[in-house]
Amino acid sequence: MAQLKQIHSQTIRTGLISNPIVPAQIIAFCCKHELGDMEYARMVFDTMPEPNHFVWNNMIKGILVWRGCHADEYTYPFLLKRFTRDMAVKCGRELHDHIVKLGFSSNVFVQNALIHLYSLSGEVSVARGVFDRSSKGDVVTWNVMISGYNRSKQFDESMKLFDEMERMRVLPSSITLVSVLSACSKLKDLNIEPVRVLENALIDMYAACGDMDTALGIFDNMKSRDVISWTAIVTGFTNLGQVDLARNYFDQMPERDFVSWTAMIDGYLQVNRFKEVLTLFREMQAANIKPDEFTMVSILTASYIDKNEIKIDSFVGNALIDMYFNCGNVEKAIRVFNAMPHRDKVSWTAVILMLKASITPDEVTYIGVLCACTHSGMVDKGKKFFARMTTQHGIEPNVAHYGCMVDLLGRAGHLKEAHEVIKNMPVKPNSIVWGSLLGACRVHRDEETAEMAAQQILELEPENGAVYVLLCNIYAACNRWEKLHEVRKLMMDRGIKKTPGCSLIEMNGSVHEFVAGDQVHPQSKEIYSKLNEMSVDLKFAGYSPDTSEVFLDIGEEEKESAVYRHSEKLAIAFGLISSGPGVTIRIVKNLRMCVDCHYVAKLVSKVYNREVIVRDRTRFHHFRHGSCSCKDYW
Repeated sequence: MAQLKQIHSQTIRTGLISNPIVPAQIIAFCCKHELGDMEYARMVFDTMPEPNHFVWNNMIKGILVWRGCHADEYTYPFLLKRFTRDMAVKCGRELHDHIVKLGFSSNVFVQNALIHLYSLSGEVSVARGVFDRSSKGDVVTWNVMISGYNRSKQFDESMKLFDEMERMRVLPSSITLVSVLSACSKLKDLNIEPVRVLENALIDMYAACGDMDTALGIFDNMKSRDVISWTAIVTGFTNLGQVDLARNYFDQMPERDFVSWTAMIDGYLQVNRFKEVLTLFREMQAANIKPDEFTMVSILTASYIDKNEIKIDSFVGNALIDMYFNCGNVEKAIRVFNAMPHRDKVSWTAVILMLKASITPDEVTYIGVLCACTHSGMVDKGKKFFARMTTQHGIEPNVAHYGCMVDLLGRAGHLKEAHEVIKNMPVKPNSIVWGSLLGACRVHRDEETAEMAAQQILELEPENGAVYVLLCNIYAACNRWEKLHEVRKLMMDRGIKKTPGCSLIEMNGSVHEFVAGDQVHPQSKEIYSKLNEMSVDLKFAGYSPDTSEVFLDIGEEEKESAVYRHSEKLAIAFGLISSGPGVTIRIVKNLRMCVDCHYVAKLVSKVYNREVIVRDRTRFHHFRHGSCSCKDYW
C-alpha cells in the first residue's frame, strides 16, 4: 500500500489522476488485493465525479469481502433497492450479471428488486422480461411491475397487467389498487372493462376480509358482472361458513367455470356436508366442466369420509395434508392439520417440510411450524424458524408466535428462557402466553415462577377460576399446604368458585353426563362394578394412584378414594360396559384432566385394547397402546 500511495501522489502532481482509468485502477487494487485498504479505496472513490460501473462493482465486492460477508439472496435485494436512477443506469446490468452467475436470479426477492431496478432506469421492457420469467405467485412482484409501468407512463400496460393478475387469481393488495386507480385516472377513459376489473378486485378484497356487506354493495352496483365477480361473492360466503347463502348466488350465476364449482364444493366440504359435495360434483360433470387437482382433492376427501362415516384420523389427515401441499395450497394443508384430533410424527414433520419448501409462508404457516417444533421437542430448530420469520420472510411475530415460543421452551424445561421471551416481547403478553408458562411450571414443579405467572394472569383476568385451581395443583404437588390454603381462602374472599368437573360421553345416540362420585346414573351399580374391576386389572399393569393434585391435606387412603371417583373414570367405565371390543371411547371434559385420570386412560387403552379420545379444556388427548398424543404435557 505504501508504494501505491506514492504512485497515487505522483498521478496527482502530474495531473494523470484526471484520467478516470487511473483512480479506477487504484480502487481495483485496494478492493481486490490482499494488501489492499478499503478506507483508502473509499477516499479515492469519493473524489471521482462520475464513477463508472467498473468502479461501482469493485467497491461493492470489496466492501463485502473486507467485512467478511458473502453475497447471498438477501444481499442483492437490500443493495438494489437503494440504487438511485443514475446508479441503476450505470451498474444495473453488470450487477444483474453477477446475480445470474451466483445463481440467485430465481429468488423471488431478487426478482422483485431487479424489476424495480430496471423500471427505475427506464428499461421497462427488460423489467417485463424479468417479470415474465418469475413465478408470479407473489403479489409484490405484480405491484412492482405495475408501478414500473406507471413510472414510465405506460398506463394502458398497467391495466392489461392488472387484468392478467385477476385472471391468474392473485389477490391484490391495497398497494395494487392504489397503483391501478392512479393508472385509470391518467388514462381518463374509464371504459367498462378496467372498471369491472377494479370492482372485482375490491369485491375479492372485502370478501377475503369477511366484510360481505361492502362486497355485496359493490357487486349490486356493478354495471357489468362476469364469472369472477360472482365467484368472489360465492367464495366470500363459503369462507364464512354461510354455504346456503353461497349456494343461492351460485345457482344465479349466468356462467360458471371450474373455479366457481370448486369454490362451492369446497364450501360444502368445510362444513362437513359431504353428500352435497358429491351431488354437486355430479352436476359439474354433467355440465362438462373439467375439474382441476383442487376439485379432486375435495372430492376424494368427501368420498372417503362419506363412504366410511368416520372422522379424519391421522392416516387420512396426513394423506390430505400431503395432497393439499402438493397442489400448492399450504393454507388448506394447515387447516387440515389444525382440525386433526390426533397428530403423529408424520403430521408434524409434514408441516415443517411445508415451511422449508414454501415460497412465501405467512403468519399462519409459521404458527403451525412452531407448534410442530414444540410437539416434536425440536427447541433449537424452533428458535431458528422463529428468527427466520423476520430475517428471511419479513414477517413480524405477533402474540401467537411468542406464545408458541414460550410453549416450546416451557415444555423443554427452559423456564427462565421462556420468561425472558415474555419480558422481551414488543407486544403485551396475553393470558394465553402467561398460561403456557404456568402450565410448564406445573409439569416442572417450579412454584416460584408459577406464582409470578398466575399473578400476571389474574391481573388480566381476575375472575379466571382455572388459574387458582392450577396454582393449587402446583402447591399440592409440592406439599405446600399453607400456600394452598391461602389460595383457597383468596378464592372464597373473591367469590371464585371451582367449577365442578363433569364428563360427557356419547353412546348409541345418547349423551351421558357424569360428575365426580356420581350415583344418579341408572347404571351406577354396573359402572362402579366395572370401576372396581378396572382397578384390579390396571394394578396388575403397574397402576399406582397419583394423588399429587388432591387439594385436601388428608391421608393417602382418603386421597386415593377421591381420585378413584373422578368423572372421567366413571365415563370410561360406562364406555367399556356399553360398547363392544375395539370401539373407540370418546369423552368431553369441561376441565383439564388430572394426572391420575390421564394415567388411567393410558393404561385402559393398553390393557383393554381401546382407543380413548378425551377433549378436555386444554386439548385433545388421543390414548392408544398405552401412550397419549400430548406426550404427557398438557
